[in-house]
Amino acid sequence: MIRQGYVTGPVLGVLWAFVVATTVAVVLSFSTGAAFRPGLFGCVVLGAGMGAAALFVRSGWILSAGGAALALGLSYTGLSPVHVGADLGFGAHLAMALAFGGALGMSMAMILRGAPLGEMTRHEWEEAVIRFLTGFGFIFFTAAVFIPFYVMVMTSMKTQGALIANPLDYSIDLSRGSDLFRSYRELFQDFNFGRYMWTSFYISVITVLVTLLFSVPGAYAVARLRFRGQASLSRSILLIYMVPMIVLALPIYIVFSQTGLRNTIVGIVMIYPVTTIPVALYMLQGYFRGLPAEVEEAGLMDGLNRLQVIWKITLPLSLPAMVSVSLYVFMIAWNEFLLAFMLLDDPQIFTLTRGIASLNSSEVPRQHLMAGAVIATVPVMVLFLGLEKFMTRGLTAGSVKG
Repeated sequence: MIRQGYVTGPVLGVLWAFVVATTVAVVLSFSTGAAFRPGLFGCVVLGAGMGAAALFVRSGWILSAGGAALALGLSYTGLSPVHVGADLGFGAHLAMALAFGGALGMSMAMILRGAPLGEMTRHEWEEAVIRFLTGFGFIFFTAAVFIPFYVMVMTSMKTQGALIANPLDYSIDLSRGSDLFRSYRELFQDFNFGRYMWTSFYISVITVLVTLLFSVPGAYAVARLRFRGQASLSRSILLIYMVPMIVLALPIYIVFSQTGLRNTIVGIVMIYPVTTIPVALYMLQGYFRGLPAEVEEAGLMDGLNRLQVIWKITLPLSLPAMVSVSLYVFMIAWNEFLLAFMLLDDPQIFTLTRGIASLNSSEVPRQHLMAGAVIATVPVMVLFLGLEKFMTRGLTAGSVKG
């Protein structure tokens, strides 16, 4: 394995130049509607130059300035690391070259920080590679999450004429003002999306309450009590997830049709907890096992019975876990589509996902479908961000120290 700095630096520089060029090309393509693509020769020259320079110059600002100057020079010679499929003007080309070269120089200074020109130790080589892979992973997974959401939001703000003229143009025309949100207004005015959101909300809340009602005592019994078959029950909690829901869908449809539960809110409220209780049991039993048994034993010695111990001691200590499970169950119920699509036919009781599916028609503009998807996504995102602190608390919250 070659661990020479004068080899590793240019190689990582070329690879990182392609990553940055691809990122810039994708961002500019989506934001302007023009066609951008990475330039092979420009990335090789600029990346190798910055990778080699980073071994001599340790200042990120100096490397950034040098990268900007080199990128600008390459763009003048027609070897720009990012090629433009449309004429955006001299100012846009200048800004792109300066931003690209500056970002590349600064990032290469971080990736090759402390790397020598000659032979590198294993630690120095691995550290440089890990920094490169970390940056690549951050960009890749950010793009994988952000691009679909960006396309969804931008499409929802388009007009039908703009979508027909250029379906791949995801830029936004701010001159339209409040008319950008026309699709959202029409969804609530003409497609009853307010009713769909309310239906999904209270079904999700009921699902959370029913799930906790059964999963809390069940998980506590598996984690704390001793009885015959405890180990087998603990291992078999998630067996239901071994059977795909699409396999169970037809029997559920037949049974609900025969019993008159299909196309009713009661039927949905009955079937949703079946899909959420197993995972809630699994999550809560692990948390209950992590709580110190000494706290509950102290409560029993103070005269509390088992139910009082659970209510006054275990549940308060388990608040982070219960909030995490509630959030997870709420998200499952809010986003559930297959059962709602099969069991609901009356538009008056559609859930939000079922209502969005009704927009998937040639008679409904595509921007309305994307607006519905945004409406379904944003509340869950806000809820998750608001309760994120409960998701990240350790399992030792409230434990005894001594």
